[in-house]
Amino acid sequence: MPVQSRRRPPRRASAGPPARAAAATSPPGTGPDDRGPNGQPSKSKGGKGGKGKNGAAGRRRKAPLWARLTLVFGAVLLVASGVGITGMKVAIGKATGNIQKENLLGTAGKTEAEGGEDLEGPIDLLLLGIDARERLDDDNVRADTIIVLHIPATHDQAYLLSIPRDTEVQVPAFKASRYNGGTAKATEAFFHGAQNGAGLKGGAQLMAQTIHKLTGISFDGAAIINFSGFKKVIDALGSIPMCVRQQVESKHMTLVNGEPMWNHEAKKVGGTKKPVVHKKGCRQMKGWEALDYSRQRYGLAHGDYDRQQNQQQLIKGMAKKAMSDGVMTDLGKLNRLMKAAGEALILDTGGVPTANFIFTMRGVAANDLVLLRTNNGNFSGNGAGREVINDTSRQMFAAVKADRLDEFIINNPSVLAPTTAK
Repeated sequence: MPVQSRRRPPRRASAGPPARAAAATSPPGTGPDDRGPNGQPSKSKGGKGGKGKNGAAGRRRKAPLWARLTLVFGAVLLVASGVGITGMKVAIGKATGNIQKENLLGTAGKTEAEGGEDLEGPIDLLLLGIDARERLDDDNVRADTIIVLHIPATHDQAYLLSIPRDTEVQVPAFKASRYNGGTAKATEAFFHGAQNGAGLKGGAQLMAQTIHKLTGISFDGAAIINFSGFKKVIDALGSIPMCVRQQVESKHMTLVNGEPMWNHEAKKVGGTKKPVVHKKGCRQMKGWEALDYSRQRYGLAHGDYDRQQNQQQLIKGMAKKAMSDGVMTDLGKLNRLMKAAGEALILDTGGVPTANFIFTMRGVAANDLVLLRTNNGNFSGNGAGREVINDTSRQMFAAVKADRLDEFIINNPSVLAPTTAK
């Protein structure tokens, strides 16, 4: 998709009475969540009457970004033709009620000085993909997928940037998990944050602080994505469009009598067994196939960098299918989709009902996601052979923070990820 060059719109000092009026109609128990980094009530910026990151007014104004977030994951929550706004809000509220909400950012959220007090400026979300299976405890999970979702101040486009899982990072000390801080791989920051009862919320908070330290980017919100749970989301859509650029044999699944099974399960049964091979070309993929393909890194020319692009393509494919599959005019489909999403997502929503603000940022929905790659899609090592972020990618993160990403891409087109098979 072409990258649009734009000017940032002027910012207003305050959202004013309309935001307060909308919040006044919220159901009991769904108001803003004034939390500090450890889940306790905030004592600064978000205090009573405050307008900071954790303040009541600030949290209410930022709520529309979660409409966009659920859209990215295939849950299109837009105005349906022929359905009234009030009825749509009620339906959306019911459909999204089963999605778990937690404080996932801790101290990595935007300050008021960074524009965290409203939605007039750019929006940055941290998306963390985990593979949390039933046999794994919360303190034995790593974040293998780390994506920054950037929406510019014009709110008419969205960008996905992946951070390599093995990037060497400086992980801050984290009291909640009794971690003293140190040097680690990016994927391990989540693990360190989840220890000693801190759980997935602690893992996300430490990861957010680590990525903030690495990139300089502060965040408006975050999500934990259970990629195993995404199979049900894709199944609810029927299939999604994916392009395989390199043929690769699955390291995780086997066909048993023509049916896909996890390797550890396939070993326990008899029958005709064949490897799962993802062949080059563009096609519609079912949930198991799309997820299995997006997990592969061994056997790909650029390993994890190719996997990053495939995972970005997965998210984009879900959004495109949801927009073209009648979801926004079929409340039954919407409910099934959101029920599946509830098993795949944990969101940091600030405790504000998504339905109250769902119509604020529809412009993002009308545009494709732009997929970007770090380190030009290749391993970037330091003198010790450890993976690091190269200068061009550091400049790209600085462009995100300054909301000048479109200009950066025009001057550095190599950061655009290929999205079609060759």
